[in-house]
Amino acid sequence: MTEQPFRFNVDEEYAKEHNELIRNTKNLVTSSIALFVVCLIAGVIVWFLVDPASPWRLLGSLSLIFFGTIMLIVGLAIPRAVPRTQAIYDANPLSPAVITDDKGTTVTLTALVNTVVDQQSPAEWALTSTVVQRIPGVTPKVGAAVPCVAVGGQRTSRDKAHWATITPMPIAWGTPSEEVIKQATDYIPDDQWRALKQAIRDEDLVKQSRNELIAL
Repeated sequence: MTEQPFRFNVDEEYAKEHNELIRNTKNLVTSSIALFVVCLIAGVIVWFLVDPASPWRLLGSLSLIFFGTIMLIVGLAIPRAVPRTQAIYDANPLSPAVITDDKGTTVTLTALVNTVVDQQSPAEWALTSTVVQRIPGVTPKVGAAVPCVAVGGQRTSRDKAHWATITPMPIAWGTPSEEVIKQATDYIPDDQWRALKQAIRDEDLVKQSRNELIAL
């Protein structure tokens, strides 16, 4: 089984609304700003309420304000570190995924992914599952095919050749075009779809793959 590149034009505005990875980045920025405000207020309160003779007055105020400022700087730096959605889709390999559970407002997405970082090397396949909100353009039923790209995340210092985490990112998060989604589905080799469907028959394997990589 080999991985296939797939290119399509990402609707950036649409992706900002529907792509959960991008939305999570925005949430981190919002949280960092909120934390800065809380720390700033807490620092001011400590300054005015703690006895001026206490060393904790200055230490507590400065520590809170310093911590809040660091969180603000980190939060504001996050968007600059995250590439445009188009670049994310272009840089990562296509991956087959199916819905393996439907809770109504959320679904479990289980994907077949290659854990090898170098896409030119022989693939080493694994199963991974993640819970997401209902995917636009995809019927929310168990067994529904969801073409994705496999976004590699962390690597350990002991093993730089393999991804430690991989997140499936649906094509439907990047475009409302049903034609593009169908093209992506057809572009994934049949043997990968068969391998995925065979693997998800093992319910215990699917459960173990929740936010994990389970080698096949």
